[in-house]
Amino acid sequence: MYGPSLFTDEILKSVDKELINHLQTEKAEIFGQPLPMEMEVPAFDLNNPGEYTFNFEIGLKPEFELADLAKADITGYNIDITDEMLNEEIERLQNRYGNMTDKEAVDGANNVLNVTFEEVDADGNVVEGGLKKDNSLLLSYFAEAVQKELNGKKAGDSFNIILADAFEDKELEFIASDLGLNKDNESDKKKTFKLDITKVSELEKRELNEEFFNQLFPDGNVKTEEDFRAAVKDQAFNYWASQSRNQIQDQIFHKLVENTTISFPEPFLRKWLITQNAQEQEGQPAKTEEQIDQEMPTFLNQLKWTLISEKIMRDQKIEVKQDELKAFAQAQLFSYMGGMMPNDTEQPWVNDYIDRMMKDRKYVEDAYNRIQSQKVFEWAETQIKPVAQQISAEDFSKMVNEHQHAHR
Repeated sequence: MYGPSLFTDEILKSVDKELINHLQTEKAEIFGQPLPMEMEVPAFDLNNPGEYTFNFEIGLKPEFELADLAKADITGYNIDITDEMLNEEIERLQNRYGNMTDKEAVDGANNVLNVTFEEVDADGNVVEGGLKKDNSLLLSYFAEAVQKELNGKKAGDSFNIILADAFEDKELEFIASDLGLNKDNESDKKKTFKLDITKVSELEKRELNEEFFNQLFPDGNVKTEEDFRAAVKDQAFNYWASQSRNQIQDQIFHKLVENTTISFPEPFLRKWLITQNAQEQEGQPAKTEEQIDQEMPTFLNQLKWTLISEKIMRDQKIEVKQDELKAFAQAQLFSYMGGMMPNDTEQPWVNDYIDRMMKDRKYVEDAYNRIQSQKVFEWAETQIKPVAQQISAEDFSKMVNEHQHAHR
């Protein structure tokens, strides 16, 4: 009664076992999983067993050579830290740590308006399901014409704005980003919002004195305004140096991907994607084969970078160790706390957090990938000879934004 069914199960188990043994013996580096090829299923007869042949298709990972980074044309950008940038940053810090006092009505550029943005149509009617968000804005953020209109407004008053008309370009970018919009998208820029004023305050900037200096730089080495400006300039330099390094790494990524030739088994990968899609989309509409074809170039690009990273890790004997994963978790914890690191990093609650994260498989995989990527780029940076170029912060930011838009 049960023999034929058990016999079939044992045959299929045997197939899996032999397939795995074969791949391990041959040390085959493959993409995904082997795919069974179409065949006429034989009649398994318990009483008359014989030899059965099962055919599988595999996608072998190709051998390839990395592009020569030593010959790559890489630019290292040195961003100018101007007095104007420095003054703006100091004023931002004075405002950020300043004191707030309530006011009856709007009457000056240092006024702060607590407002609620609510999306409305051209007639002022609230858009169902539209954007709604609270924000706190300096009056000086608004365009000059809007500032004049707001003079005398009080908590409880409302007014309508069109984003692009209400803010200059620099502030528009900040406001649009906070609302989840794109300042370069015409339809986003033309959105209309009703702003409900919930509170009017006066911002009193912090004085540039030793108390303020010690609050920001508690090591006690900043005692004068000159020391303060130098410390703020160092922070700005470090920030822009990190942005420049990110840009160098982006150039490395594109040089490696665009100049490393890898021949993929595309027919197999397409079949594998279709199979994976059918398995993963249970309860949801599966992607069509046309959609998968459209996504293939992006998929192959990502796969190319994965193979390049794996080759660098293997050839350079780069490893990610358990201690590095724990250090990553600890650093991330302290970043959540505003960068404030306890004097005693061996406190039980710190170790408890790290141990808990190390048991989270998804977190460990993400941390591993980030550390691996960092190590790959660190090695790659030792292979390049970047040409230094001076550039303003404004031009650098514009260049990076244009590059990001071009590669979306």
